[in-house]
Amino acid sequence: MDFNVKKLASDAGVFFTRAVQYTEEKLGQAEKTELDAHLENLIARADCTKNWTEKIFRQTEVLLQPNPSARIEEFFYEKLDRKIPSRTTNAELLGQHMQDAAKEFGPGTPYGSTLITVGEFQRRLGGAEREFLQMSAINFLTPLRNFLEGDWKTISKERRLLENRRLDLDICKARLKKAKLAEAKSALWSEEVDKAEHELRVAQTEFDRQAEVTRLLLEGISSTHVNHLRCLHEFVEAQAAYYAQCHKHMQDLQKELSRFPNSFAVNASTSGVSAGPSHLSSATLPGASPPSHPSNPSNALESSTLKIEEVKPPATGTRKAKVLYDYDAADTSELSLLADELITVYTVPGMDPDWLIGERGNQKGKVPVTYLELLS
Repeated sequence: MDFNVKKLASDAGVFFTRAVQYTEEKLGQAEKTELDAHLENLIARADCTKNWTEKIFRQTEVLLQPNPSARIEEFFYEKLDRKIPSRTTNAELLGQHMQDAAKEFGPGTPYGSTLITVGEFQRRLGGAEREFLQMSAINFLTPLRNFLEGDWKTISKERRLLENRRLDLDICKARLKKAKLAEAKSALWSEEVDKAEHELRVAQTEFDRQAEVTRLLLEGISSTHVNHLRCLHEFVEAQAAYYAQCHKHMQDLQKELSRFPNSFAVNASTSGVSAGPSHLSSATLPGASPPSHPSNPSNALESSTLKIEEVKPPATGTRKAKVLYDYDAADTSELSLLADELITVYTVPGMDPDWLIGERGNQKGKVPVTYLELLS
């Protein structure tokens, strides 16, 4: 107990002395040993590296796991050195809900069978996401965390020790200066001068040694940059592979859905307008090409019963549609289209469900459903 009290008193005395010394340095009343310019630059570079690494690390965590509660849970698992439990991704959960709904609606119905197909691809997307998260955590987040919790703590410890050595050195310099002033007044102080000079040499040696240790650690920041650069490349490769895999899954899903082009069409007699193409269309993916031209319902029966110039829009049932692709009319009964323009569409009894009547100003003609996105 006595030892602890003495140590506490000693630590308090050192803390008070340091506080006075810092204050005098700030006021310009005490001598301060400056570090060499190279070491100062290394310290500034290390601080910059630490600050930005911390920001990149935190934001990457948010990107990979937006849920703060999940991030806190993972943090505690890491601190307890326990394996983080596997978590179902949102896409996998959505896929499971779709497939469960299909069982209720009937897997043999158009809607139910489509839900099963889309649900399966959503689960594949979720699996790709989980793999991406695992690769990113191992190849990118872990090296950044190791630097912040390992290398940087070592550097900080040695820098604090260097600062203490500098303060000790400045105290010895001040003590020697005081002893020399006293010696000038009385020859009895010569022993104090010798003692102060010896302490100064020891303090200078310890300061130089600690400065060299700190310098070597700070120069290792260059190796840290090289390592983080390699990790960054691996992160980008994992991200690119993930998005490419998602793109492929979506293309495959489109092919599956395109086998049933009329499965989402609404009966014209009940709605007045055929339902437009799903938002999951080839227009939503890069590199997608316009759908092939639907067969023109220009058979003799329809030509004799449907005359475009005599067609009148219904009182209700007209809708606005956005044109997805350019379309050149095959004959005078069709209406040419330009991508991104808005037109009014509707259907009339007896029309092929792949076609609608489109109006743009005073122009009127048949337009293919697959080239449109119904807006309202």
